[in-house]
This record gives sequence, C-alpha cells and structure tokens, in this order.
Amino acid sequence: MSWPRALPWIALLLLAGLVLGDVHAPSWLGGGDDATLAAGGSASARLERVIDGDTIVAEVDGHEERIRYIGIDTPETVKPNTAVQCFGPQAHDLNARLLGRKGRALTLRFDRELRDRYGRLLAYVFRAADGLFVNARLIAAGAARTLAITPNTAHSAQLSGLQHDARMAGRGLWGAC
Repeated sequence: MSWPRALPWIALLLLAGLVLGDVHAPSWLGGGDDATLAAGGSASARLERVIDGDTIVAEVDGHEERIRYIGIDTPETVKPNTAVQCFGPQAHDLNARLLGRKGRALTLRFDRELRDRYGRLLAYVFRAADGLFVNARLIAAGAARTLAITPNTAHSAQLSGLQHDARMAGRGLWGAC
C-alpha cells in the first residue's frame, strides 16, 4: 500500500486512539507529551510562575506545563468572568511564598490520572529541597478547601483531616469568609 493510500487509515487509527483515551496527541498537535510521565509516578520540575492558589506553570522534561494541584481548591483570583473570591489573593500569596522564586526545584507526584479535561497536568506538589507537601500546607493554613475527584484520591484522608483542623481553628478562609 502506498503512503497516499495509507494516510487516511493512519489518521483514522490516531483519531480512534485519541477518542478512546489510549493515545495522546503529540505536543506539535497541542497535546501533552506524556512519554516520560506515568500515573502513580513522579517528575522533577522547575517553577516558572504561580498563577493562583492551586495552579502553577513549571518546566517538566524540558516543556512548560500548567500544573493543577490535586485534592485542593482555592478561592478564585484569575478565573474569567468570575469575581475575585474571599481569601483568593491570600491563597495566591501563600502559594507564591511556599514555592519561592522562579527556577525553584519541585517534585511532582502523580495519582491515577495525569491530566484534566483542560490539558493541565495534575499533581501533588512538593518542594524538592525539603520535601514540603505544598497542597497539604495550603489546606492546613486554611487557604484551600479539599476537592476529591475520583480517581485521584491518594491523599484525600490526609487533606480532609488537615481541613477539619483548620476549620475548627478558624484559620484562613474559615475565619475570614
């Protein structure tokens, strides 16, 4: 079979793989190149910038990735058509203080799903230097609420316990909002 005759079949197989979820579009087509990333695994990253309380941009395997923290949700500060929410700026500032400067080494740990429907990489974020679990620290400070989305629930019990303590103590958004 010649290339011109095989090309429609190749395109059909690629499309079927994308629809069934077993194949990711290559990065040059707008998909994430997850060849070196694995569910349940981890990756080294370098902080590029903090977007808000639960989303950052980091360099992972030489690619800039938008990373959404697993298991938490902070009040909105940059969501289109949404007003800045109570304690949103404080959550953003705490996240920025915890992560520090651009270029800081991070460790990303993945759960069962690597990406959300928006193409963001889903991760538990740790500072590489001292192992601080950033997602947990945001919950403990009252800067975030828990948000368990199946199947990414490996730390749900831990985060729920931290939220309970923060709520009972009136920390962060629990005392301000």
